[in-house]
Amino acid sequence: MIYLDNAATSFPKPPCVTEAMSRFLAEDAANPGRSGHRMAVRAERMLDDLRLKLTRFFDGEDAHRMIFTMNCTDAINMAIKGLLPRRINGRVPHVISSVLEHNSVSRPLQAMSERGQIELTRVDCDDQGRIDPADIEKAIQPHTLLIAVTHASNVLGTIQDAQAIGQIARRHDLIYLLDAAQSAGVVPISIRRMNIDLLAFPGHKSLLGPTGTGGLYVGPRLTLPEAVGESGEGEAGSNGQERSARELSPWREGGTGGDSTSPVQPGLFPYYLEGGTPNTVGLAGLMAAADYTAAHGAEHLKHERQLVGRLLDGLAGMSMIHVLGPATPEERVGAVSIDIEGYEPADIGAIMDDSFNIAVRPGLHCSPYIHKRMGTYPAGALRISPGPFSTEADIDAALDALKQLTGG
Repeated sequence: MIYLDNAATSFPKPPCVTEAMSRFLAEDAANPGRSGHRMAVRAERMLDDLRLKLTRFFDGEDAHRMIFTMNCTDAINMAIKGLLPRRINGRVPHVISSVLEHNSVSRPLQAMSERGQIELTRVDCDDQGRIDPADIEKAIQPHTLLIAVTHASNVLGTIQDAQAIGQIARRHDLIYLLDAAQSAGVVPISIRRMNIDLLAFPGHKSLLGPTGTGGLYVGPRLTLPEAVGESGEGEAGSNGQERSARELSPWREGGTGGDSTSPVQPGLFPYYLEGGTPNTVGLAGLMAAADYTAAHGAEHLKHERQLVGRLLDGLAGMSMIHVLGPATPEERVGAVSIDIEGYEPADIGAIMDDSFNIAVRPGLHCSPYIHKRMGTYPAGALRISPGPFSTEADIDAALDALKQLTGG
């Protein structure tokens, strides 16, 4: 199988990931924090070490605020539903997002909007998938609370100016949630420099870890309800939970292995947001993957851009194929979506799998709004996404298959 579906999940994983998971299962797979014996202590130490490693990798400040999640979707829901709903000066909060978003962002926001819990604005992008930060600033209203946008489009590959958006959010004293599903591990991210308040990321994509892993970094501007006061009201002391409180509520509640006497989730990071037994085996794999990515991430970015450039050059000579997104690889992560005149993406994807043994992704890619914007809704497009272990021969094979299918 020629695997060109890395935007969905990276494959293959580095051998060190499999080895780390196997060793952990064989030697240390106790329940962290739930017991005092040596295996449990080693498991807890592994989690603490990984929190610190990931916090440093993303230039965060406090490793206790690195929350382990099941995936990026889990992290995004934890952020959005932990912060919202609330009222701001007697009104439901206003949220700014974009047409580029994956359903992990757009669906919870849309559901809240339809329930009357928030007001929602989706800013547009240009024909290459670039968001103008000025459009985000123009959309800000007096009751805006949150800006929630993707760092890189999973459809177009376009990398956004996350730092400029973060500067706008901080200048207007807004919370900034960055969806790093397609960028974490391959595009440099600095939580502090980019003024990110909530960073959501998966472990199984460009970080090269196993599925079932991810994280949410909760910046210091976000607080626990205990910091607000016994009344549960914000600093203004009226209209319920005020914007200035910056509270997060837990997305899930349950055992933490620590303070079992508290009738509610203990008010201490990270346990406040980590109810239940964590995926320790997967996180052991993510630990190895994080080390590997820290050592090779810059090489991976250069390699993927070389492959994307080779792909774009080859596609440029096919008259029936329209490439979505930026024309240069420097503006992209490794995701290239194409629209083929006269062909359904699902049909091409199936033929490439069955006849050419090439794995690609047809459809809407869980991002319907950008397909509507690009005119590829409802059939979607065909996405080709090389990864760090893809080769030039893989790209050439995909190009040759497309030539055969479309007649060049």
